[in-house]
Amino acid sequence: MRKIYTAIFGILLIGGCASDIDYDSMSAEDLYNMAYENLGATKYAKAAELFEKVETDHPYSQWAVKSKLMGAFAYYKDEKYDEAVMAIDRFIKYHPSNKDVPYALYLKGMCYYDQISASEKDQGDTANAAETFSQLIALFPDSEYAKNAMGKMSLTEDYKAGQEMIIGRYYLHDGNYLSALNRFNVVLENYQTTIQIEEALYREVEIYAILGLNSYAQGYYKILKNNYPEGKWTAKAAKIMQKIGADIKPEKAAAPAEETKEKKTSWFSGWFGSDENTAEAAEAAEAVEATVAEQAAPAEETKEEKTSWFSGLFGGGSLVKGEEGSE
Repeated sequence: MRKIYTAIFGILLIGGCASDIDYDSMSAEDLYNMAYENLGATKYAKAAELFEKVETDHPYSQWAVKSKLMGAFAYYKDEKYDEAVMAIDRFIKYHPSNKDVPYALYLKGMCYYDQISASEKDQGDTANAAETFSQLIALFPDSEYAKNAMGKMSLTEDYKAGQEMIIGRYYLHDGNYLSALNRFNVVLENYQTTIQIEEALYREVEIYAILGLNSYAQGYYKILKNNYPEGKWTAKAAKIMQKIGADIKPEKAAAPAEETKEKKTSWFSGWFGSDENTAEAAEAAEAVEATVAEQAAPAEETKEEKTSWFSGLFGGGSLVKGEEGSE
């Protein structure tokens, strides 16, 4: 029994000594090592505190530079992203030529990336992550972190495209067809490698069919079918084309779509032939405006009473009644 009490007393004594450590009298190296031990023990808050103490108490030591970045990493692991970003910015500002700057930028991007929310919410973190990763890729294209950043960029693009789609659907269900088309066109022009493209093309078919602009609906349907012949949105678009009595027989040649991919110009060139014929695109926009003016004047008057689309989107009610991405 005496041995048990002795062991317990020893443990308590060690614990008491640990709590009474005089950090002010420790060297920069010892402080750094203790911070590193806390980091390994997942005591992230304490680790960040000690790394910062190295930086403030021993600013001219070799350990101070390392502590700036390690402190940022500790904050990141503790999910204190704002503190991590500030520490990273401080590291880059005072040590712009340090070999660890590529990692610092990657870590900063991850601080935003890990906070990316669902696409129906504000995408500020998405934009910040994309901007930081883009900076890393531009400045250090050959670094080991640039490749990882490129992979993360694809998700940020998907989220931004998803936000445009949500707003476009909101306008569509509210009868504001021109605004909806503008949003879907942003996806088609700026986010061509995302998963949102297929639905964006379908929405173009849907809106032009609603407005009675069947030739434009058929043009977008051809692009959709050429690029996603077995897609679910292509099947939905085919039903629309049948309703409006359009010819949806398979095309003998898909040269326009292939030309679009090779030139990497835009989705519209597959239909209009080339960027030189974009006057037809302008004509389509004018046709939509004219049709909306004729068919949806009451709806437009109702919209003028609203202050902005934010009030409709965030002021209450569902974004898209009965359909958020389902159709």
